[in-house]
Amino acid sequence: MQQARSMVSRLSSRLQALASAPCRSLSCAQDVLHRTPLYDFHLAHGGKMVAFAGWSLPVQYRDSHVNSHLHTRQHCSLFDVSHMLQTKIFGCDRVKLMESLVVGDIAELKPNQGTLSLFTNEAGGILDDLIVTSASEGHLYVVSNAGCREKDLTLMQDKVRELQNKGSDVALEVMDNALLALQGAVTSGCPSPCLKKNVAMGYVPYEYSRPGTPLLVEVRRKQQPAVVSKMPFVSTNYYILK
Repeated sequence: MQQARSMVSRLSSRLQALASAPCRSLSCAQDVLHRTPLYDFHLAHGGKMVAFAGWSLPVQYRDSHVNSHLHTRQHCSLFDVSHMLQTKIFGCDRVKLMESLVVGDIAELKPNQGTLSLFTNEAGGILDDLIVTSASEGHLYVVSNAGCREKDLTLMQDKVRELQNKGSDVALEVMDNALLALQGAVTSGCPSPCLKKNVAMGYVPYEYSRPGTPLLVEVRRKQQPAVVSKMPFVSTNYYILK
C-alpha cells in the first residue's frame, strides 16, 4: 500500500512537471539572455528590448528611428557595445596581422584613433564589418558583431597561427574581376534623414569612380540618376582627438 502511494505521488509530480514545462521553458529562455551593464538604463529610457545573439538589447526607444538618427547628427549618441566581440591584439606584428585580415590602412592610425573596416576571407570576399582602434597602450582594440562572434574569432585565431600577409592583392584582383563582369553593383543603400534623399555604396569600374561622375542606378527595375560622391555623405562635426 505504501509503495502504491509512493508510485501515485511520483506520477502526480511528473504530470504536474509536464503541465508546467512550457511555461518553465519560456521563463528559462528569458532568463538565459545576457544583459549589458546598461540594461537598466535602456529600460528607464523606454527601450524596446529584444533578443539578439543571446543578449537582451534595445531595438528602439520611445522616439522613432528617424528622430534617433537626427539626434545623433545634431547632438551626440552612445552605442552600447557590451554584447559585441571585443578583442585586444598584442605583439610587434599586430598591425601586419590585422592588415592581412581587413581592407583598412591600420598602420596609419594615430593613437586612440579607430576606423570602420571589412573582415575578408582568403579569396577577398567580405565576411563582416568591424572597428579597429590603435590603442595608446600599445595594442589593437577590435570590435566586431556579436552574431558573427565564433566565425570572426576562429578566423582571427587561424591568422595568428599563420601570421601571413597575403588578404590585399587577392582582394583587389577579385574586386576588379567582379567589376568587369557586373559593370558595377550596389552593395547597400538607404534613405538619409539628414539629406532627405537616398544614399548608397557600391562598386563601379575605375573610370566611373571620380567624385561628381553621373551614373544610372537601377532601383526596382527603374533607372534613377545618381552622382558619385566622396564619403562621408554628411559632414562630421564631432570632436576628433589630436
